[in-house]
Amino acid sequence: MKRFFIAIAALVAMSMLLSSQTWAQTENDKPIVPKEKIMLWNGRDFTGWKLFTREPEHDVTKTWSVADGVVRCVGKPAGYMRTEKDYADYLFHVEWRWPEKGGNSGALVHMSGPDKVWPKSLECQLASGNAGDFWLIGEGQKYLENIETAEHAKGGDRVRSRRVRKLKDSSEKPIGQWNAYDIICKDDWVVVLVNGVLQNIATKSSITSGKICLQSEGAPVEFRNIYVEPLE
Repeated sequence: MKRFFIAIAALVAMSMLLSSQTWAQTENDKPIVPKEKIMLWNGRDFTGWKLFTREPEHDVTKTWSVADGVVRCVGKPAGYMRTEKDYADYLFHVEWRWPEKGGNSGALVHMSGPDKVWPKSLECQLASGNAGDFWLIGEGQKYLENIETAEHAKGGDRVRSRRVRKLKDSSEKPIGQWNAYDIICKDDWVVVLVNGVLQNIATKSSITSGKICLQSEGAPVEFRNIYVEPLE
């Protein structure tokens, strides 16, 4: 009889342990909704980020580096730096500039799935002169403004809508100067401002949380002051 009670106690303890582990895993899987300002980049190294390029054998530190308090990206090969954690309902702020000449890059929000070029996400464009455009990347997603007019772009798995272009003329600063992107993700809305100017709105997005990425896409670009903060 004593052995029976010991076995029952062991089973109960094991059940409680598994339950607590399952709860912890579930909590860890939930996207972070900021309660205060969170500096995503610490200004020194890539703690909290994963660096990825399309070439598996490539040394990612030759693409991404830190100097003088900024992230420097040479733009090749194609890839991105992404947060290790998922986020939802936030304002994402990043500042960027082109140190040499204009080029292409982007801020990807709601990234999910495996690392690849390019991952499932909503891209807030950073290409020179086009900051504020939207691109949908990957299959199985949509938002209200592009349901009827989406078309596949040549040479990749992007889906571009004829209605994703920014709302106003470019509000970017001259090459070499710092620009500010503020991307508001709230429920199924994504709103982007370039240097304080409202440039685009997506509503009823089918993806509402995920990782945040900054692209390496062909040209040297620099980033700084990268954070998320709560929406009030």
